[in-house]
Amino acid sequence: MRSLIKTCLCAIFLLLAVPLAALSAFGRFHAPFYFFAQCCALVPGILGDYLRICYYRLTLTRCDLSSRIQFGSFFSHPQASIAGSVYIGSYCVLGRVEIGERTQISSGVMIPSGKRQHSRSADGSIESSNLEHFETVSIGADCWIGTSAVILAPVGARSTIGAGAVVVKSIPAGVTAVGNPARILDSKESS
Repeated sequence: MRSLIKTCLCAIFLLLAVPLAALSAFGRFHAPFYFFAQCCALVPGILGDYLRICYYRLTLTRCDLSSRIQFGSFFSHPQASIAGSVYIGSYCVLGRVEIGERTQISSGVMIPSGKRQHSRSADGSIESSNLEHFETVSIGADCWIGTSAVILAPVGARSTIGAGAVVVKSIPAGVTAVGNPARILDSKESS
């Protein structure tokens, strides 16, 4: 019965999300995509969760309906991929990212599109963001990303990133990394 209710809610919210997705050309027009992503982020409760996941199902590169995206969280680029059973907590901002199955992302996590989004001119002044410098950040399956972490580089499967960590270099699979910049804990430190 519970599965039937979820299926019906997904169908209803997919229908509600179609006009929003269509106005953004299903993620191809950046300004309307971004506007509706932020609007969907502000819908509260479980109904908001369904609206967000259905909107992203229609606009992102990939988005599995079994995932959940909490209040205040949004994607800033449609070139993102969410595998099945992913959880994204409240107030997260995600750019170009690939998130593996069953990964759990806590609240307040920032995953921009890599660490080279803004370059500097010859005189040292900062230039506007340049899409050719954007990178896709990969988060493996079965990862845990702690509250307020900033992820600028890939994270391997089954890894844990501590709360407040800033990942600036690739993290291998199956490790725990903490700190700013994030460093891998050895077996003595993790016990």
